[in-house]
Amino acid sequence: MGRKDISPTRILLYAVLVLAALVYLVPIYILVNTGLKSFEAATLRQLWVPSMQPTIEPFVRAWRQLAPNFMNSVYLTIPATIISCMIGSINGYVFSKWRFKGADVLFVLILFGMFIPYQSILIPLVQFLRAIGLYGNLGGLILTHVVYGIPITTLIFRNYYMEVPDSLMEASYIDGLGMFQAYMKIVFPISAPAFVVVIIWQFTNIWNEFLFAIILTHRPSLQPITVALRNLAGSQIVEWNVQMAGAFLAALPTLAVFILLGKYFVRGLMAGSVKG
Repeated sequence: MGRKDISPTRILLYAVLVLAALVYLVPIYILVNTGLKSFEAATLRQLWVPSMQPTIEPFVRAWRQLAPNFMNSVYLTIPATIISCMIGSINGYVFSKWRFKGADVLFVLILFGMFIPYQSILIPLVQFLRAIGLYGNLGGLILTHVVYGIPITTLIFRNYYMEVPDSLMEASYIDGLGMFQAYMKIVFPISAPAFVVVIIWQFTNIWNEFLFAIILTHRPSLQPITVALRNLAGSQIVEWNVQMAGAFLAALPTLAVFILLGKYFVRGLMAGSVKG
């Protein structure tokens, strides 16, 4: 018994997928290849040419300059992601399982926050953070990303929790569980797919964000890595090998998150793809 012949359609599909993967991998190749070159070899003419004498010196130099700011991004991204995930989870649970007067209007108002451009609220945001004493430090930046993350996290969790049977919730109430006891003992333990989606989304957005980072943290010692990466460029000469090495180091955490959790991302999206 021989294997079934692969259809031309499937071959074409695989070819398209491989081509798409190669296109997406091109930037990573450019970053790594240029980062392994010496200053003299890192030119536009030799952009695609593999490094004949690879060196890790550009990566070492980039890391020395970016290490403190790398940790700033860690201190910013992890708590902001966790807090926005938990608030979004509770909001999603309330809007999906607790029907109260004005819930639909309030839900729409929360979603409206996704469509407010960053630039339009910068001045009042800075004034507000100054008033509460959080301007210029990571605390204000964490608060900003948590607030801006609430609309999308609420939407994702709300759609996911809509699939939880109402009969399950009613049974928990009969057993004597309160609204939030039911959340902690029944809903929260089955929320892993939604949490994976939200963690990937929030972690990537917060880690890569630049505008809030440069406006709300004016001291270089407190700036995230995206701002520090811009400062790698010299005022007279740009060392492209160090720049590329720094860009790759800055992208590593988000790459790691996608590699570790990416296979669960689509599952989590599909788990929340319900009507209503």
